[in-house]
Amino acid sequence: MIQSLKLRLVALTSVLALTVGCDQVSKHVARTLLDPAESIPLLGGFAELILRENPGSFLSLGASLPEPIRRFFLTFAVGVSLVVLLIYIARNGARLGLLFFAALALIWAGGTSNLIDRIVREGHVTDFLILRLGPLQTGVFNAADVIIVVGALALAVSIYRAPSEKSKDDLLRPSQSNKADS
Repeated sequence: MIQSLKLRLVALTSVLALTVGCDQVSKHVARTLLDPAESIPLLGGFAELILRENPGSFLSLGASLPEPIRRFFLTFAVGVSLVVLLIYIARNGARLGLLFFAALALIWAGGTSNLIDRIVREGHVTDFLILRLGPLQTGVFNAADVIIVVGALALAVSIYRAPSEKSKDDLLRPSQSNKADS
């Protein structure tokens, strides 16, 4: 079990380093090369690069809140939540099912990268990409947002795949496929 925990902590650290590295580099490139007054269509209009400094959370939720309340929730409360999530992952990492562990690691890493951006950029997160499919389009987002969404989808799959007769606590127990990890 100790070996499995060490491997998972190495994996968690690697996910964090890759997520923060890719996200922060992509945000730096966007801030350096994009003009906030212009956009760059890509792939026949399927994607668009557009620079936005987002004071809110995902898809600008909370952007209209007064600054002190927004700062409390989006910086302090999110920071505390990420520390709690890290402690949970570190304490239970060896017992978590692999998909559940990976999902939490992705959510934690993406959240951490956006929190770094928010702290360094005075309460704002750099967003720069929109996707369109016909009349549908996303809001403006960044690489960390994609990692968080992938993590949330993996978390949903992990919970959905857990047999319904098991309790939520059983997500902490290793699945049959993870016993080889231990």
